[in-house]
Amino acid sequence: MKSKPWRHPLGLAAIILVLAYAIFEWGIWLLPPLFGVPSAPVPSTVVLQYMGTVVVGVLLWVSGSEERWTQFKAPIHRVMVDPHQKVLRTALMVTIPLLVAFMTFDRVRPTVSAPATLRSIHPAPPGEIDFRGETMVLNGLENPLRDEGDFDEHYEVGKRIYVQNCMPCHGDGLDGRGHFAGAFNPAPLNFQDPGTIVQLTGSFVFWRIAKGGPGLPREGTPWDSAMPAWEDILTEEEIWSVIIYLYEQTGGQPRTWEEAGAEGEAH
Repeated sequence: MKSKPWRHPLGLAAIILVLAYAIFEWGIWLLPPLFGVPSAPVPSTVVLQYMGTVVVGVLLWVSGSEERWTQFKAPIHRVMVDPHQKVLRTALMVTIPLLVAFMTFDRVRPTVSAPATLRSIHPAPPGEIDFRGETMVLNGLENPLRDEGDFDEHYEVGKRIYVQNCMPCHGDGLDGRGHFAGAFNPAPLNFQDPGTIVQLTGSFVFWRIAKGGPGLPREGTPWDSAMPAWEDILTEEEIWSVIIYLYEQTGGQPRTWEEAGAEGEAH
């Protein structure tokens, strides 16, 4: 009676590798949102490192005993030398090089995309947006929490929200070097760069956080931001609190509408 594939060392090793890849590639990204926890795709380089660790672990396991190692090698040896396995052997000798060639070509093949100069890093915001079913006018809008007496409390709320939701991509130093940053093109915004949020009004930052990548206008393409639309998760007050935290941590201040208007007149 033949043993079941998942009881054979080779079959079990193959199942472990497939499950590990599925978890690293899709599970870590897709499962947390089902429980209300934000997530982001794992960079391919990180997946490769994790899979390397799994492969080493599997090899250590199968070579842990002479009997298991012999069972593990037997099917591979049979395919390579058994005359009755000639068809399968030939198919593998053709398929494996073709698969490697396709993967290599897919990584280096040129892609048709618009020149980078056509993309605006800070596209013009709309005059008003729909936020949770209500119209919010952005023109002239300032952060309402800055005028309240409990500024420190809003700062702490913003800090908590940033650490829970934003740090994996934008980094604990707000420099765009979070754990998942390498997976994205364009990379997450570096808030420490003087060319980023200190050049923007608070309402602009609110718009970008609330609408995320899906809310970018045409000039924000072809490389859309991967940031989700946080209006589905955060309240208006929470977004304004995060904005307070961003500016306080970077030591900058949002541009006022008077400054933005003066620049427009200069042009």
